[in-house]
Amino acid sequence: MLFFKTLIIVVQLLSALGVIGLVLLQHGKGADMGAAFGSGASGSLFGATGSANFLSRTTAVLATIFFVTTLALTYLGSYKSRPSAGVLGSITAPVASSPAAASSPASTPAGQASAAAPAPSSSAVPK
Repeated sequence: MLFFKTLIIVVQLLSALGVIGLVLLQHGKGADMGAAFGSGASGSLFGATGSANFLSRTTAVLATIFFVTTLALTYLGSYKSRPSAGVLGSITAPVASSPAAASSPASTPAGQASAAAPAPSSSAVPK
């Protein structure tokens, strides 16, 4: 489980860095005017508008990967494993006996008084 969680964290980190890099590479809407007047973008690798389409689709894919890995890490972080009994079957918690249960009125004979301590008076309570 730890290896799987570490793998998801690495994928999330790489997708976050990829989204940051691709957003910084993309041009804004005002940058298209500069390309129309010969700023050299038409001679680039993807052409005048090809890079915008490729970068925006790649950014969307990386953002989706980031979102899915975030949900997976949230699910794995909230997972609580149950204690396994192994070959013994089911484990039951031992019942702890309290000293108050031994001196309860039901356990004393009818003729004997209870040895419980008297209740403190209201004047002994600090204010």
